[in-house]
Amino acid sequence: MEEILLKFQPGILPHFFIMQTLANLSMANVFGMVPFLNSILGTMLPMLGMVKQDPMKAVFCVALQHFSESIQEYLANLDKAPDPTVRKDTFSSDLFSAYDVLFNNWLQNRECKVRLAVVEALGPMSHLLPNEKLEEQLARLLPGILSLYKKNVEPFYVTKSLCQILESAVSNESRTLEPQIDSVLSVLHTQICSSTEALTQMLVRNRNEILRCFTVLASIFPDHLLSYLLPKMEANNPKVRMGTLIILKQVINSAAPLMEVKKPLILAAVRQPLQDTSNRVRKVMVQLISTMAHHGYLEQPGGEVMVEYLIRLCCLSSETSLRRQNSELEEVTEESVRRISINTLYLISTTVERVTNVLWPYLLEFVVPIQFTNALTPVCKSLVHLGQKKQEEGMEKLLINYNVNVNLPSPHALFTRLLVVSASLDPGDGRNAAALRLLSVMQINIHPTTGQFWEQEIPPLLEYLEGVTEKPHQQPVWEERLLKFLVGSLQAVSDDVWICQLSQEMRKQLNNYNNSALEKNFLYKCIGSSLGACANRELVRKELQELLTSARYQDETDREGLAVAFGICSTHHLDDSLDKLSEFLKSDIMKKNTGIFNLFKDRADGDLEKIKSALILCYGYVAVYAPIELVLPRIESDILRNVFLYFHTKVLGIKVEPKDLTLKLCLIRSISMIGLAICSSSQAGFFHFSRKSELILQLVEFLKLEPVDSLKSALRHRALTACSYLVKLEPPLSDADKAEMINTALSCVFPLPPISTGNVGELHKETLYADTMEALKDLLRGLLFWNITPQGLEEMFRILDPWIRSRKEHERERALEMSSSLLKFYLHKLNVNCVVSFHNLGILIGRLSPRCSDSLASIRQHTLDCIYYLLYIQMRYEGFAPDHKDDQVEKLQTLRDGLLNPDSSVLFHTCFDIAMIIGRRLPPEQLTSLLFNTFTGLSDPDINCSRAATVMINSLLKDRGTILLAKVPDIILRVQEQLEETPEEHVRKAAVQTVYILATQHVKVVVSSLLSSPLPYDSEMVTLWQALSSDPPLTSQVLNILLEKMTGDVPYKECKTSLLSSASGRVATLQPLAATCALREVLSQPKSSPAVQEFYAQLFVALLLRVSCMVGVQLPKNLGATKDRKNTSQNQSSRNLDPCSSAVEALTFMLIQGGSEEVALSVMADGGWEKMKKEDTHHIGVTSLSSSMVRYAGPKLPEIIKKLQLAQSSAYDNQRVTATAFLAQLLQSSELGDFIFLEPLMDNMTSRLKDSNVTVRMLAIRGLGNIASGYPEKVRKHGSQLLTAMISAMDDREDPDHIVTQEAMSNLSRLLPHVQESDMHSFLIHTAIRIRPFFDHEREELRRSSIILFGNLTKFSSGNGEETLFEQIVNGLVTLLLHLQDPKPDVVKACKFALQMCAPSLNNQGLADMFTSHLHPERGLHYGEFMNNVCKHLLLGYPDLIPRLIQTNISYFKSIWPDIRAAAPLFIGFLVLHMQPDQCKMVDLDHLVTSLIILLKDPVPSVRIKASETMGRLVKFI
Repeated sequence: MEEILLKFQPGILPHFFIMQTLANLSMANVFGMVPFLNSILGTMLPMLGMVKQDPMKAVFCVALQHFSESIQEYLANLDKAPDPTVRKDTFSSDLFSAYDVLFNNWLQNRECKVRLAVVEALGPMSHLLPNEKLEEQLARLLPGILSLYKKNVEPFYVTKSLCQILESAVSNESRTLEPQIDSVLSVLHTQICSSTEALTQMLVRNRNEILRCFTVLASIFPDHLLSYLLPKMEANNPKVRMGTLIILKQVINSAAPLMEVKKPLILAAVRQPLQDTSNRVRKVMVQLISTMAHHGYLEQPGGEVMVEYLIRLCCLSSETSLRRQNSELEEVTEESVRRISINTLYLISTTVERVTNVLWPYLLEFVVPIQFTNALTPVCKSLVHLGQKKQEEGMEKLLINYNVNVNLPSPHALFTRLLVVSASLDPGDGRNAAALRLLSVMQINIHPTTGQFWEQEIPPLLEYLEGVTEKPHQQPVWEERLLKFLVGSLQAVSDDVWICQLSQEMRKQLNNYNNSALEKNFLYKCIGSSLGACANRELVRKELQELLTSARYQDETDREGLAVAFGICSTHHLDDSLDKLSEFLKSDIMKKNTGIFNLFKDRADGDLEKIKSALILCYGYVAVYAPIELVLPRIESDILRNVFLYFHTKVLGIKVEPKDLTLKLCLIRSISMIGLAICSSSQAGFFHFSRKSELILQLVEFLKLEPVDSLKSALRHRALTACSYLVKLEPPLSDADKAEMINTALSCVFPLPPISTGNVGELHKETLYADTMEALKDLLRGLLFWNITPQGLEEMFRILDPWIRSRKEHERERALEMSSSLLKFYLHKLNVNCVVSFHNLGILIGRLSPRCSDSLASIRQHTLDCIYYLLYIQMRYEGFAPDHKDDQVEKLQTLRDGLLNPDSSVLFHTCFDIAMIIGRRLPPEQLTSLLFNTFTGLSDPDINCSRAATVMINSLLKDRGTILLAKVPDIILRVQEQLEETPEEHVRKAAVQTVYILATQHVKVVVSSLLSSPLPYDSEMVTLWQALSSDPPLTSQVLNILLEKMTGDVPYKECKTSLLSSASGRVATLQPLAATCALREVLSQPKSSPAVQEFYAQLFVALLLRVSCMVGVQLPKNLGATKDRKNTSQNQSSRNLDPCSSAVEALTFMLIQGGSEEVALSVMADGGWEKMKKEDTHHIGVTSLSSSMVRYAGPKLPEIIKKLQLAQSSAYDNQRVTATAFLAQLLQSSELGDFIFLEPLMDNMTSRLKDSNVTVRMLAIRGLGNIASGYPEKVRKHGSQLLTAMISAMDDREDPDHIVTQEAMSNLSRLLPHVQESDMHSFLIHTAIRIRPFFDHEREELRRSSIILFGNLTKFSSGNGEETLFEQIVNGLVTLLLHLQDPKPDVVKACKFALQMCAPSLNNQGLADMFTSHLHPERGLHYGEFMNNVCKHLLLGYPDLIPRLIQTNISYFKSIWPDIRAAAPLFIGFLVLHMQPDQCKMVDLDHLVTSLIILLKDPVPSVRIKASETMGRLVKFI
């Protein structure tokens, strides 16, 4: 302290924090600081004038405030103070001096913080000012403080300071205060009204300080205060009323003794706010009533008004009220008002002893009136507490004197009300329990004899209420317990008069519950129960009549309740109930409504239909509740007869079908209840319900009329429920009626649009759909129950199958849910006495199993359930006990998670696991039916299901396929049919996989089955054949089998081409043809490549020989069994099928897959494939193939050669031709030296020269000739052999067309350059003579080949054969010169070549030069000039040859070629021209002239011209 005071010196303005520290220290250590304050104030006061800065002013104010507060605390605790001599006067003068500076100077500061600090300081300082100074300053101080509310200052600090000033003034008994009380009250009232919405802590604190101000003022000015406040109650502003009520509550609490005499005045004043509808006003009013209750106001006359007001507020709606237009920022809802009202009522009834006599039994007046229903819970709870308190005081205190309390409800009314109110489980406010508890308390006032029974029954009822969890499901049970309680109570009463009064009271209260369907319905049940307990039949009949005449038939609750009442009443009064219903049919009410004119007038209210509906329903409930032994004889004679009298309307004797939905629903419900009553009877099995079919037909008609696009009413559900009861009765339905019922039922439920779950707006539809679906299940289960056999189950699923395979998800889901339910029921009801066969297990699982991969997870789950139940049904039929559990089947349950996963790979893996379990538990004889029915799933519109079917089928085949050998053909046929029905890609893949799996197990049978299909193969069969090419080992087996099939029979048969012709043709045999087509398809797949390479040579040779056999072969008339539905396309395709083309294509694909694609392309580019297909060019195509093989597939040829050499001995000409052509071409290539041995091939060719087929011999010659190109060195070695073969071939006598001869001449020309002369000399003359006739042959090839060969022969003219050969040259010279004019250019070239080759042998240099210079192969020739010069040299060199030359030319006058006929006379003319006179004698002129004259008659002008020119030159002979 000393350290601080050193820094707090007089005349020196201290630091800011020095002042702050002193202020804080004074509050923290009052007893240690106050003794120093006198000196501190002495030092501090002179400094006030020195303070100029606002922060310093503020800290000085804070210091003065804390100093004042610490002084007050010190003075208040002098007994504990260290210096008890300290008095208020010690500080008064100093503080007044400070007050003067603060109030007069600093309070006017512009800085808000300074003004606020001044205000906070003035309040505590006012307690320490001298009394006379305070009295003197109040006139200025109070207005000054009040004026601050108008400035921007936090009101809390102003109010706090004002309150302290008022406390100071009151403690001083100031007389200056009273004149200013009005202004103070006005400002404070305004402040409290504006702070009613205390949203912040400061506003709450400000309101509390304001209320402290009113507490201070009320202590000295109570009358003045009330005279100011009470008129404010009439203000229309809710804020003003709220503020006034808040102040009044504070005043009542804080000045209770002063307000005691003012109670009537206050009660009268607060009636006005009771009419205010503002929730804020209501809330404050409830708080005020609570305060008034504690202070005895409710005991005053008019206090009941406050109680009634409180109860009415308890009745407010529990829903949040809408924001009112005059509402402020904070919203007070009706719910919050209701809640606080309920709490207040219960609080004052349980804690305020003085209001007990006010509330009891007054609160009972609010129990029965329906308008107080929402307040029933707090009222009942309060009454229970009050009643128990009265019980503690004595039972006489609990008894109510109804003569005194005339406004109280009667015991009957109270009992009825409390019983009905307790019926609903739904209210969450505990109304039902509260009502029962009040009923228990009021037992002695209701009826004294019920005491023991109620003590036993009411506690269990309350205990049941506490355990209720599923209210909607437990509601019927609860009502049943209450009705039993009612019946027991009536039995306990055992007073018929009291019971009759009770039933009358119940009927009177019916209209009170028009807006509460559940409670009204229960009240009807209570009426029925009370009437049933009533022994007075006349009163019962009267009350039933009253119910019929007073019922509100337009209201469904009344119709339902009326029917229930009649039903319950009929338990003891069946005859009276039925009689009253029959009488009502004849009553004036019905007659007024059934007139003919009423049928045609527009009655929108539908009175008649609603009345009929209620009466029909009454009969239904009577059938349910009345003793069954009494009802059964009257069901058809009375009940149904009257029901249909009400339902059908007759106009002029014609029955009119009503259209009213309510009427239909009530009829259906009535039928349903009649069926239920019969079914529940022990005599049901003996009761023959003759009208059963009629009723079912009526219900089916109702179902047919229901729209399938919406679910709007319960008719569907009700009709199905009724049918489910009726089908259980005797006699059973006929098959036709049963099928129609099932189809109608399914068609009216399954197509309904999907019901969205969880949507509040769809909750009703969701419940209705669930009920409808359950009713449908009950119906189908009832029908199935008549026939618990495999046949009955299959019939049911045959009807369900279209829905199971529907394209719509919701239809499939419902169908599978139904299937699961039926199978579960079947398993539960199944009773197997002996082991029998469940023969259709495979069929049922096959239909269902593809759904394991449906797009909906729920469908997948239902499908798993179906398979689970089916397998257990099978095991039951096998003799297993009902409780037997199979490990494999139970594994299905572990697969559920896999079916919930939307990943397709997981789904298919799960489907595989399911298939494995099915396969292990399925009897072998059912495997085929399972597969066949699962095949149907391949065409499922849901692609995932189709794939699941694939997984199932293939899994089963892999696991159990080995036992299906005998069924393979049927399976293949079924696969093909499925492909035809559904050609989608995924189905094709499934079929491929299926055939593949079967083939791996039964390859021969599969191939044979596929081969039995009709030709040509359609796309489905092509797909199946191609399936066999995916696995190399399997493909190898297939190829081997097909090769055996293709070669195992004759390739064709000779048949007559027509019945009218004797000519025959070749027709392909069916099996080899089918095998060829199959090979084509298998080989067309690239996956077959490994197998093809393995069988390369075998395939190549077999297919090549097959091609040769199919050239010119026709299709057989029977191409296999065809299907009627494809006959047209089959016939069209068969016309396009060519046996040879199929073989060629197969060979082409074989080459491609065998790695020899270049071969195939090369042959195609050469046109070889097309040539192979034609008989006359076939060998050319084979030659092209052979060349390509040499070029691109040489290493593969050795094995091929071996196999083809064997084919050269084939019985079929075409095969020998093909083999010879192929091998012959090989000899032309020199590239095969490393792969083949020439000599065996050459020997083969030589041996073929004796073949019966001319083409084979021709090709053999060609092959031998090819040696000259491929192996010229071998020609010299084997020259003699080769020449002999060629010469022999030219002498072939079985060659009418000289094909062999021509080939021999061509190839001899090729060989000659490479043979030794010694080998040729022996053949030279013979060859020249043999080929000479072919110079003039009609065939160009023969002329050309013979002429070229002739030219080549001249190479061997030297030596011994020179003269002989010269003679042959001379003999052929004319022919060669004349053929220079041959029409064929190749022949002309051959002549030029031959002449040039002959020239050296002619020993005539001039002629040789002529031939060399003029006979260029590619140049044209001036024939006339050339011949002119040739003739000169001939005459000069060979004059002796003139006669021979002329004679040879004359022989060509008859040539078939005009150019040669013209060249011959020209040749003669030039000879004549250059002959010498002495040479003319050598010419036979007469013969020449005669020949020329004949030639002059030639039809060709050029011939005649040449002949005439030659005739002119003959002049020299004359």
